[in-house]
Amino acid sequence: MGRDDFLLPTQRYMLSHSVGLALRSSQQQWQKAFLQPWQENPEQAWPNWLQAIDGFRSALGELLNGNTEDFCPQSNLSSGFSKILQAVPAPANRNIILLSEEDFPSMSFVAQQAKAFGWEVRFLPDTMDLQNLEQWQTQLKDDVGLVLLTHVYSNSSLRLPISELLEQCRQQDIFSVVDIAQSIGVVPIDLQQWQADFVLGSCVKWLCGGPGAGFMWVNPEKLSLCQPKDVGWFSHQDPFEFDVHDFRYHESALRFWGGTPSVQPYALAQHSIEYFQHYGVEKCWQHNQTLTEQLRIAAREACVTPAYRGGTIVLRFNQQDAFVNALGEADIQFDQRPTGVRISPHIYNDQSDIDSVIACYPNS
Repeated sequence: MGRDDFLLPTQRYMLSHSVGLALRSSQQQWQKAFLQPWQENPEQAWPNWLQAIDGFRSALGELLNGNTEDFCPQSNLSSGFSKILQAVPAPANRNIILLSEEDFPSMSFVAQQAKAFGWEVRFLPDTMDLQNLEQWQTQLKDDVGLVLLTHVYSNSSLRLPISELLEQCRQQDIFSVVDIAQSIGVVPIDLQQWQADFVLGSCVKWLCGGPGAGFMWVNPEKLSLCQPKDVGWFSHQDPFEFDVHDFRYHESALRFWGGTPSVQPYALAQHSIEYFQHYGVEKCWQHNQTLTEQLRIAAREACVTPAYRGGTIVLRFNQQDAFVNALGEADIQFDQRPTGVRISPHIYNDQSDIDSVIACYPNS
């Protein structure tokens, strides 16, 4: 298992923080799990498709140390966050949603719309040291009812001390929502150890599962407090009861599901999740950190990313234009944010890729 299992472009690919490369077996899996049941036995297509979605949820449980029934498919993190904010009551005296200006903008947009449900939004300034627990403590005030914690920030790769922050939230009875979009598949995660209230993630980045296979994990101890408003027949305890006058929330996290679901994204993502579960996220993590540490040390003060980080290195040199041009000439695929150039080696990258990036450093 490793590099040869992926469809590699001709360029040196460093964009796993955006889109992970497809497995060579992805097309075969798509045909088997989605197209084949439709072609060969269309009458039984839905039972087969729903089985594939159950497989997706089960695979997530194996990967993240969670129970299958606590996962609910979502089209993306924003949709899941919106459903949470509608489902959790906002107490009149504790109706502040706490976010950071470093959070992904889509999540901020969702939070600002939650004013219609009684919530108000407060932002931590982008100048705050987000790894400083004492600074967090001063911000987790008595009027905060819910906090969004981004495990790894996309513009810096800064990684939060998530276990400690979740403990603070529990002590102060603050709902916690953890965004793991930039960490799942590269940073080891243990949901049982975390004990967050909600976790939101996707499979398009480090899990190499393609777009559309988002998900929500709901702490079973908080499930009874949740009354989702954006529901559908798959949110029902018995979707095939077909009694128009009787809606009952599903007893599991599936109460957050909704109407007729998509199938293809989950059938495809199940395959990639199982691949990384068998390969080992810890092994991915060690490989990534070995490579990114070389990038960080060689860049010195030009490295924006702290030592306690996710899988990406963000670089901003004084001669940034020269660096960007050199990367392009070296046929290295990367992207940029206002913070700098983002470089994300995965298990399909090797030492030669790192050497090629370092060779592009100005004055290297």
